[in-house]
Amino acid sequence: MSAAPFRRIVTGHNAKGAAIIQEDAPPPRVRRIGGERGPVFYEVWNTRETPARIDAASGEPPEEGIVLAPPKNGTRIRVLDIPPEDGSLEQISAEEARAHFAEVGAAGASSHSGTGSRHAYMHRTETIDYGIVLQGEITLIMDEGETVVRAGDIVVQRGTNHGWANRSGKNCRIAFILIDGAFEPELR
Repeated sequence: MSAAPFRRIVTGHNAKGAAIIQEDAPPPRVRRIGGERGPVFYEVWNTRETPARIDAASGEPPEEGIVLAPPKNGTRIRVLDIPPEDGSLEQISAEEARAHFAEVGAAGASSHSGTGSRHAYMHRTETIDYGIVLQGEITLIMDEGETVVRAGDIVVQRGTNHGWANRSGKNCRIAFILIDGAFEPELR
């Protein structure tokens, strides 16, 4: 993997109702998407409903593989290590971009159309995402405009078409909190 591991510390309650540390270990689900130059996904936690159920000591709801969006009516937190880009992304076809997103159950999120796309991995999800750059920097690309996001900066992504480009030459680590959302009719 590309950067130093981190711990996932999960709290809970013991049989007497006292607060305890239930887990303290690296995230159990880690996977590189898109081959050896793709980002590493560290799946930290998900919830399945709002309000989220809080009980004494259950674990994270089970989930197979890596899924881009949060569960319906739920949330997801993940950390991504995004390596620097090389020129290979410029050659990716619309079909290859959809296949990349299909690896995380989101082929339909890809908006790369080939000619004229601002980035090969432009995509849109029906979510509110809070992106917090922890290390390095990354460029947020929108349909119109872009900005460099650096360590400590926070992006509030509101269901908009976007892409992420690491042009820095160094790894970028970014945490995302994803919340299931619903587009208003005029944005569908």
